[in-house]
Amino acid sequence: MNPALIAAITKSPLRTSLYHFTRTRNLPAMAALDALYAPAVLSPGHAAGLRRTTTLQVEYGGQTAMLNAHLRITPEAMDPYTTPEEFRRCLDRHVFLWPTWRDCLAMAAMYSRREPDEPFAILQFSAPELLTGQFDRIRLSKYDSGSSPRFPHRMSYRKSCGMLLPVAEFMSISRRDIPTKPSEIKEVLVEGQLSPLSRYLQAVYCSEIKHVPEIWQPVCQPLELAAL
Repeated sequence: MNPALIAAITKSPLRTSLYHFTRTRNLPAMAALDALYAPAVLSPGHAAGLRRTTTLQVEYGGQTAMLNAHLRITPEAMDPYTTPEEFRRCLDRHVFLWPTWRDCLAMAAMYSRREPDEPFAILQFSAPELLTGQFDRIRLSKYDSGSSPRFPHRMSYRKSCGMLLPVAEFMSISRRDIPTKPSEIKEVLVEGQLSPLSRYLQAVYCSEIKHVPEIWQPVCQPLELAAL
């Protein structure tokens, strides 16, 4: 663990928390298990590289969870030495977090527009504590790794597993496809699982507060996405 790196990443007042957005229906499982699990943990058979074209309901630890669909990434956006199957397997091994409220809110609003009947929630975590506790399993991305760029021929990078930088290497190497300073970090990923959530959780923002598990009600706040 490198305290200097964590201090650099969280120095900005806008980057003292990390955020995870999810479907409200996933909250009971997260609260009951006190954890967030990557798709490869929740359902290895559905995280083997084959593209998920729709959301998928799975069972884990006696709880129900929903896996998101994969966006289609055109071949032009891929690194020539990385197949789409390899890249999807790589993404499915991680839990995704956003380093700013603005980025996470934009992602949640986009999904809300696509699925207007689906309620969503955002979990807020202490960035210094989470990065410290999960340091060896943290990866950083300069880009929205799972996105589907509209104009892939204009991209300044190509998607590959190498774009997910181990946090221990942050600010020690420089490439076009990885972040070299805190302001360039677009995503924070945790390999495998993030637990215990109760150690890091600061707030739960939800569009339907009544569906937030009782244990999280004291830190629950309303979330408005319709106007975004």
